[in-house]
Amino acid sequence: MLAVAPVTIQKISQSHDPQEHADLLAVEEPLEIRLGFGPTDDRQQRSVAVTMRTPGHDEELALGFLFTENIIENPAQVVSVRHCGTDSEKRGNVLRVELQPDVAVDWQRLERHSYTASSCGICGKASIEAVQTVCRTPISSGFQVDSEIIHGLPEKLRETQRTFAYTGGLHAAALFDETGRLVLVREDIGRHNALDKLIGAAFWQGWLPLSRFGVLVSGRVAFELVQKSWMAGVPLLAAVGAPSSLAVELAKEAGMTLLGFVRDNRFNQYTFETAPSGFSG
Repeated sequence: MLAVAPVTIQKISQSHDPQEHADLLAVEEPLEIRLGFGPTDDRQQRSVAVTMRTPGHDEELALGFLFTENIIENPAQVVSVRHCGTDSEKRGNVLRVELQPDVAVDWQRLERHSYTASSCGICGKASIEAVQTVCRTPISSGFQVDSEIIHGLPEKLRETQRTFAYTGGLHAAALFDETGRLVLVREDIGRHNALDKLIGAAFWQGWLPLSRFGVLVSGRVAFELVQKSWMAGVPLLAAVGAPSSLAVELAKEAGMTLLGFVRDNRFNQYTFETAPSGFSG
């Protein structure tokens, strides 16, 4: 599904008069994630998050978010994931995740989830310690990939980005194996949502932890993308853009290989772990 919206624009240049053209924009709409929880005889519903996303793979987005926030641990805890059809005013922008009656929800953690935002004022040390309460051990994996395969990943990713090709306005996250094959690709106007969709898809298929795969993201890498990847057990995270200082610090804590500026047949390696994961040149 191409989540695009047609618009009419005027192109302005120094050499020509304004010219009217048809254009396509990436769709951005709010998604409210609700939880159904509690014992069978006392089911309750509560809104847990609202995110601005590109419609498509909403169920995976919700599952990926809930998993990386440590609210759910495995697919068996989920009864169903569906849009709320009774809320016609929101036109499919409300999703309810129904949990098994015995699943306890850490509401305090959900209320604290905003600490992962890159604009947050909480210090890096406090943020890393908060993640370590969930991700207690570094990643251990034998995942290896040749550097030539890394160089070829951005072009492969671009070839799969159908909506980006029309709009130029979406982030992407891809799961790849040791041969460089892209196993899954997800797009979204938010880079965190794109990764949540990817992790949510892998979660639902029972692939976690993702110790046999690497992840490539189309933009920069901030702290929260490393956090989500650590939760999913990703041994190697590569980015077309730059990492932040806190992203590098957290990747070191995670035992994760972190690569940045993966483009134009080059990349930078920011972590040098003793664990047997990474790339071979």
